[in-house]
Amino acid sequence: MVCVDNFFTGSKRNVSHLLGKVNFELIRHDVTFPLYIEVDQIYNLACPASPIHYQHDPVQTTKTSVHGAINMLGLAKRVKARILQASTSEVYGDPEVHPQTEAYWGRVNPIGPRACYDEGKRCAETLFFDYYRQHRLEIKVARIFNTYGPRMLPDDGRVVSNFVMQALRGQDITIYGDGTQTRSFCHIDDLVDGLLKLMESPTEITGPVNLGNPVEFTMRELAEMTLKLTGSRSKLVFLPLPQDDPRQRQPDIAFARASLGWAPTIPLEEGLKRTIAYFRSGL
Repeated sequence: MVCVDNFFTGSKRNVSHLLGKVNFELIRHDVTFPLYIEVDQIYNLACPASPIHYQHDPVQTTKTSVHGAINMLGLAKRVKARILQASTSEVYGDPEVHPQTEAYWGRVNPIGPRACYDEGKRCAETLFFDYYRQHRLEIKVARIFNTYGPRMLPDDGRVVSNFVMQALRGQDITIYGDGTQTRSFCHIDDLVDGLLKLMESPTEITGPVNLGNPVEFTMRELAEMTLKLTGSRSKLVFLPLPQDDPRQRQPDIAFARASLGWAPTIPLEEGLKRTIAYFRSGL
Protein backbone atom coordinates (compact mmCIF):
# COMPACT_ATOMS: atom_id res chain seq x y z
CA MET A 1 0.00 0.00 0.00
CA VAL A 2 1.31 3.45 -0.97
CA CYS A 3 -0.09 6.58 0.73
CA VAL A 4 0.48 9.89 -1.09
CA ASP A 5 -0.09 13.18 0.75
CA ASN A 6 1.21 16.75 0.57
CA PHE A 7 0.12 17.29 4.22
CA PHE A 8 -1.83 20.47 3.53
CA THR A 9 -4.67 19.15 5.68
CA GLY A 10 -3.33 15.67 6.46
CA SER A 11 -0.86 14.68 9.17
CA LYS A 12 1.73 11.94 9.56
CA ARG A 13 0.15 11.27 12.94
CA ASN A 14 -2.87 9.84 11.15
CA VAL A 15 -0.77 7.03 9.67
CA SER A 16 1.89 6.75 12.40
CA HIS A 17 0.61 3.28 13.37
CA LEU A 18 1.35 2.10 9.80
CA LEU A 19 4.81 3.58 9.26
CA GLY A 20 6.76 0.56 10.50
CA LYS A 21 4.87 -2.00 8.45
CA VAL A 22 6.67 -3.60 5.49
CA ASN A 23 3.64 -3.35 3.21
CA PHE A 24 3.09 0.40 3.77
CA GLU A 25 4.92 3.27 2.09
CA LEU A 26 4.34 7.01 2.62
CA ILE A 27 5.26 9.50 -0.12
CA ARG A 28 5.09 13.27 0.27
CA HIS A 29 3.73 14.47 -3.06
CA ASP A 30 1.24 16.93 -4.54
CA VAL A 31 -1.08 15.28 -7.07
CA THR A 32 -1.14 18.42 -9.20
CA PHE A 33 2.21 17.04 -10.42
CA PRO A 34 2.47 13.67 -12.19
CA LEU A 35 3.26 10.58 -10.11
CA TYR A 36 5.15 7.56 -11.44
CA ILE A 37 4.53 4.41 -9.41
CA GLU A 38 3.23 0.88 -10.07
CA VAL A 39 -0.16 0.13 -8.50
CA ASP A 40 -3.26 -2.00 -9.08
CA GLN A 41 -5.86 0.33 -7.55
CA ILE A 42 -5.98 4.08 -6.94
CA TYR A 43 -8.17 5.89 -4.42
CA ASN A 44 -8.11 9.55 -5.46
CA LEU A 45 -9.08 11.26 -2.18
CA ALA A 46 -6.98 14.40 -2.67
CA CYS A 47 -8.59 17.80 -2.00
CA PRO A 48 -9.26 19.85 1.13
CA ALA A 49 -12.91 19.33 2.11
CA SER A 50 -13.40 22.10 4.66
CA PRO A 51 -14.49 25.58 3.48
CA ILE A 52 -11.75 27.17 5.61
CA HIS A 53 -9.12 25.14 3.80
CA TYR A 54 -10.49 25.04 0.27
CA GLN A 55 -11.25 28.78 0.26
CA HIS A 56 -7.75 29.60 1.59
CA ASP A 57 -6.33 29.06 -1.92
CA PRO A 58 -9.26 28.52 -4.28
CA VAL A 59 -7.10 28.30 -7.39
CA GLN A 60 -5.00 25.53 -5.86
CA THR A 61 -8.20 23.79 -4.73
CA THR A 62 -9.49 23.72 -8.31
CA LYS A 63 -6.09 22.55 -9.56
CA THR A 64 -6.08 19.72 -7.00
CA SER A 65 -9.46 18.46 -8.21
CA VAL A 66 -8.86 18.97 -11.94
CA HIS A 67 -5.09 18.59 -12.50
CA GLY A 68 -4.98 15.99 -9.75
CA ALA A 69 -7.70 13.96 -11.46
CA ILE A 70 -5.94 14.23 -14.82
CA ASN A 71 -2.65 13.04 -13.30
CA MET A 72 -4.24 10.14 -11.40
CA LEU A 73 -6.28 9.10 -14.44
CA GLY A 74 -3.12 9.23 -16.52
CA LEU A 75 -1.39 7.00 -13.98
CA ALA A 76 -4.32 4.57 -14.00
CA LYS A 77 -4.31 4.46 -17.79
CA ARG A 78 -0.56 3.84 -17.92
CA VAL A 79 -0.51 0.98 -15.39
CA LYS A 80 -4.04 -0.32 -16.18
CA ALA A 81 -5.26 0.27 -12.61
CA ARG A 82 -8.81 0.57 -11.36
CA ILE A 83 -9.37 4.09 -10.00
CA LEU A 84 -11.90 5.52 -7.53
CA GLN A 85 -12.77 9.20 -7.31
CA ALA A 86 -13.86 10.66 -3.98
CA SER A 87 -16.49 13.10 -5.21
CA THR A 88 -18.87 14.92 -2.93
CA SER A 89 -22.47 15.75 -2.16
CA GLU A 90 -21.44 19.34 -2.95
CA VAL A 91 -21.94 18.51 -6.64
CA TYR A 92 -25.67 18.84 -5.82
CA GLY A 93 -25.17 22.40 -4.53
CA ASP A 94 -28.20 23.89 -2.78
CA PRO A 95 -30.58 21.19 -4.03
CA GLU A 96 -34.11 21.59 -5.35
CA VAL A 97 -34.61 17.81 -5.09
CA HIS A 98 -34.80 16.14 -1.68
CA PRO A 99 -33.39 13.64 -0.88
CA GLN A 100 -30.73 13.72 -3.57
CA THR A 101 -30.43 10.82 -6.00
CA GLU A 102 -27.50 10.22 -8.32
CA ALA A 103 -29.71 11.22 -11.27
CA TYR A 104 -30.03 14.80 -9.97
CA TRP A 105 -27.74 17.22 -11.83
CA GLY A 106 -27.48 19.73 -9.00
CA ARG A 107 -27.85 23.46 -8.42
CA VAL A 108 -24.37 24.96 -8.07
CA ASN A 109 -23.28 28.59 -8.34
CA PRO A 110 -20.29 28.37 -10.73
CA ILE A 111 -18.84 31.75 -9.69
CA GLY A 112 -19.46 31.74 -5.93
CA PRO A 113 -16.91 31.34 -3.10
CA ARG A 114 -17.64 27.61 -2.83
CA ALA A 115 -17.28 26.97 -6.57
CA CYS A 116 -13.57 26.11 -6.37
CA TYR A 117 -14.57 22.95 -4.51
CA ASP A 118 -18.03 22.27 -5.97
CA GLU A 119 -17.11 22.82 -9.62
CA GLY A 120 -13.67 21.25 -9.19
CA LYS A 121 -15.31 18.01 -8.07
CA ARG A 122 -17.92 18.21 -10.82
CA CYS A 123 -15.16 18.61 -13.42
CA ALA A 124 -13.29 15.67 -11.90
CA GLU A 125 -16.38 13.52 -12.38
CA THR A 126 -16.53 14.67 -16.02
CA LEU A 127 -12.91 13.65 -16.54
CA PHE A 128 -13.47 10.25 -14.98
CA PHE A 129 -16.39 9.45 -17.23
CA ASP A 130 -14.58 10.77 -20.30
CA TYR A 131 -11.62 8.49 -19.54
CA TYR A 132 -14.11 5.66 -19.07
CA ARG A 133 -15.80 6.32 -22.43
CA GLN A 134 -12.65 7.20 -24.41
CA HIS A 135 -10.09 4.84 -22.88
CA ARG A 136 -12.31 2.16 -21.26
CA LEU A 137 -10.65 2.86 -17.92
CA GLU A 138 -12.12 1.02 -14.92
CA ILE A 139 -13.57 3.85 -12.82
CA LYS A 140 -15.58 4.19 -9.62
CA VAL A 141 -17.11 7.49 -8.48
CA ALA A 142 -18.40 7.99 -4.93
CA ARG A 143 -20.39 11.04 -3.87
CA ILE A 144 -19.57 11.43 -0.19
CA PHE A 145 -21.93 13.12 2.29
CA ASN A 146 -20.59 14.90 5.41
CA THR A 147 -18.12 12.44 6.88
CA TYR A 148 -16.92 12.84 10.47
CA GLY A 149 -15.02 10.92 13.12
CA PRO A 150 -11.63 10.48 14.82
CA ARG A 151 -8.57 12.04 13.17
CA MET A 152 -10.50 15.08 11.95
CA LEU A 153 -8.58 18.31 12.41
CA PRO A 154 -9.95 20.07 15.53
CA ASP A 155 -10.19 23.48 13.83
CA ASP A 156 -10.97 22.54 10.25
CA GLY A 157 -14.18 24.58 10.11
CA ARG A 158 -16.60 21.72 9.52
CA VAL A 159 -19.68 21.67 11.66
CA VAL A 160 -19.01 18.53 13.74
CA SER A 161 -15.47 19.52 14.70
CA ASN A 162 -16.59 23.13 15.29
CA PHE A 163 -19.40 22.14 17.65
CA VAL A 164 -17.38 19.54 19.54
CA MET A 165 -14.33 21.75 20.07
CA GLN A 166 -16.42 24.77 21.07
CA ALA A 167 -18.32 22.61 23.58
CA LEU A 168 -15.15 21.07 25.03
CA ARG A 169 -13.52 24.50 25.34
CA GLY A 170 -16.61 26.05 26.93
CA GLN A 171 -16.99 28.51 24.05
CA ASP A 172 -20.25 29.64 22.46
CA ILE A 173 -21.45 27.19 19.82
CA THR A 174 -21.85 29.10 16.56
CA ILE A 175 -24.77 28.09 14.37
CA TYR A 176 -24.95 29.70 10.95
CA GLY A 177 -28.48 30.62 9.91
CA ASP A 178 -31.47 29.80 12.11
CA GLY A 179 -30.38 26.24 12.81
CA THR A 180 -33.10 24.60 10.72
CA GLN A 181 -30.82 23.77 7.78
CA THR A 182 -30.03 20.06 7.63
CA ARG A 183 -27.16 17.66 7.02
CA SER A 184 -26.77 13.89 7.07
CA PHE A 185 -23.64 12.72 8.91
CA CYS A 186 -21.76 9.53 8.04
CA HIS A 187 -19.15 8.11 10.42
CA ILE A 188 -15.75 7.49 8.86
CA ASP A 189 -15.85 3.73 9.55
CA ASP A 190 -19.08 3.40 7.54
CA LEU A 191 -17.65 5.50 4.71
CA VAL A 192 -14.45 3.45 4.45
CA ASP A 193 -16.55 0.29 4.29
CA GLY A 194 -18.56 1.83 1.44
CA LEU A 195 -15.46 2.90 -0.48
CA LEU A 196 -13.95 -0.58 -0.22
CA LYS A 197 -17.19 -2.20 -1.37
CA LEU A 198 -17.41 0.21 -4.32
CA MET A 199 -13.79 -0.42 -5.36
CA GLU A 200 -14.34 -4.19 -5.31
CA SER A 201 -17.73 -4.08 -7.06
CA PRO A 202 -18.24 -5.48 -10.58
CA THR A 203 -16.67 -3.50 -13.43
CA GLU A 204 -20.01 -2.31 -14.78
CA ILE A 205 -20.76 -0.44 -11.54
CA THR A 206 -19.03 2.84 -12.26
CA GLY A 207 -21.19 5.13 -10.15
CA PRO A 208 -21.67 7.82 -9.25
CA VAL A 209 -22.84 6.24 -6.00
CA ASN A 210 -24.09 8.24 -3.01
CA LEU A 211 -22.26 7.20 0.17
CA GLY A 212 -23.75 8.81 3.25
CA ASN A 213 -26.10 8.33 6.15
CA PRO A 214 -29.70 9.07 5.09
CA VAL A 215 -30.76 10.09 8.62
CA GLU A 216 -31.15 13.88 8.50
CA PHE A 217 -30.47 16.29 11.38
CA THR A 218 -30.90 20.04 11.76
CA MET A 219 -27.90 22.05 12.90
CA ARG A 220 -29.72 22.85 16.12
CA GLU A 221 -30.29 19.15 16.80
CA LEU A 222 -26.60 18.46 16.22
CA ALA A 223 -25.60 21.29 18.57
CA GLU A 224 -27.96 20.10 21.31
CA MET A 225 -26.72 16.51 21.00
CA THR A 226 -23.13 17.73 21.24
CA LEU A 227 -23.94 19.70 24.40
CA LYS A 228 -25.59 16.65 25.96
CA LEU A 229 -22.74 14.26 25.14
CA THR A 230 -19.97 16.64 26.26
CA GLY A 231 -21.79 17.90 29.36
CA SER A 232 -20.90 21.41 28.23
CA ARG A 233 -22.70 24.56 29.34
CA SER A 234 -21.83 26.43 26.14
CA LYS A 235 -24.52 28.72 24.75
CA LEU A 236 -25.91 28.62 21.21
CA VAL A 237 -25.11 31.72 19.15
CA PHE A 238 -26.65 32.33 15.72
CA LEU A 239 -24.71 34.02 12.89
CA PRO A 240 -25.65 34.83 9.27
CA LEU A 241 -25.66 31.91 6.83
CA PRO A 242 -22.64 31.97 4.45
CA GLN A 243 -23.23 32.55 0.75
CA ASP A 244 -24.41 29.47 -1.20
CA ASP A 245 -24.53 27.32 1.94
CA PRO A 246 -26.99 24.47 1.18
CA ARG A 247 -30.16 24.46 3.30
CA GLN A 248 -30.84 20.74 2.91
CA ARG A 249 -28.63 17.73 2.34
CA GLN A 250 -29.74 14.10 2.51
CA PRO A 251 -28.56 11.20 0.37
CA ASP A 252 -30.82 8.71 -1.31
CA ILE A 253 -28.73 5.54 -0.90
CA ALA A 254 -31.06 3.09 -2.66
CA PHE A 255 -28.44 2.49 -5.38
CA ALA A 256 -25.66 1.79 -2.83
CA ARG A 257 -27.93 -0.65 -0.98
CA ALA A 258 -28.90 -2.49 -4.17
CA SER A 259 -25.55 -2.52 -5.99
CA LEU A 260 -23.06 -2.74 -3.10
CA GLY A 261 -25.13 -4.19 -0.27
CA TRP A 262 -23.99 -1.16 1.74
CA ALA A 263 -25.71 0.98 4.31
CA PRO A 264 -24.28 2.86 7.32
CA THR A 265 -24.56 1.17 10.71
CA ILE A 266 -23.25 3.75 13.20
CA PRO A 267 -25.91 6.17 14.56
CA LEU A 268 -24.93 9.82 14.96
CA GLU A 269 -25.00 9.68 18.77
CA GLU A 270 -22.57 6.74 18.88
CA GLY A 271 -20.31 8.33 16.26
CA LEU A 272 -20.30 11.62 18.14
CA LYS A 273 -19.26 9.83 21.35
CA ARG A 274 -16.25 8.36 19.54
CA THR A 275 -15.39 11.72 17.99
CA ILE A 276 -15.71 13.59 21.27
CA ALA A 277 -13.44 11.04 22.98
CA TYR A 278 -10.82 11.56 20.26
CA PHE A 279 -10.87 15.36 20.52
CA ARG A 280 -10.95 15.25 24.32
CA SER A 281 -7.80 13.08 24.37
CA GLY A 282 -5.92 15.81 22.49
CA LEU A 283 -6.78 18.66 24.87
